[in-house]
Amino acid sequence: MASKNSANNATLNASKVGKPLRKHTEEALQRYFKSLNGDRPGELYDLVMGEVEGPLFKAVMDYTQGNQSQAAGILGINRGTLRKKLKTYSLLQ
Repeated sequence: MASKNSANNATLNASKVGKPLRKHTEEALQRYFKSLNGDRPGELYDLVMGEVEGPLFKAVMDYTQGNQSQAAGILGINRGTLRKKLKTYSLLQ
């Protein structure tokens, strides 16, 4: 379960430096719901994933200097899925 341990380590390391990403996410969603003034959101999952995935893929591609095999490994997805996502977010080099 290396990926679970890696995720836990990332959370622990983030908490040493500042708030973990999870906390930032919770706070952002709370602000989002408050901004709706009682309106009900639609397609929230797609909205959140669209907001998070683009920067995630860009950051990983920057980190790997464009190496798709390394990026796919870091993300835990196959290279075909990575390429599809890179196209979706106009990040394909």
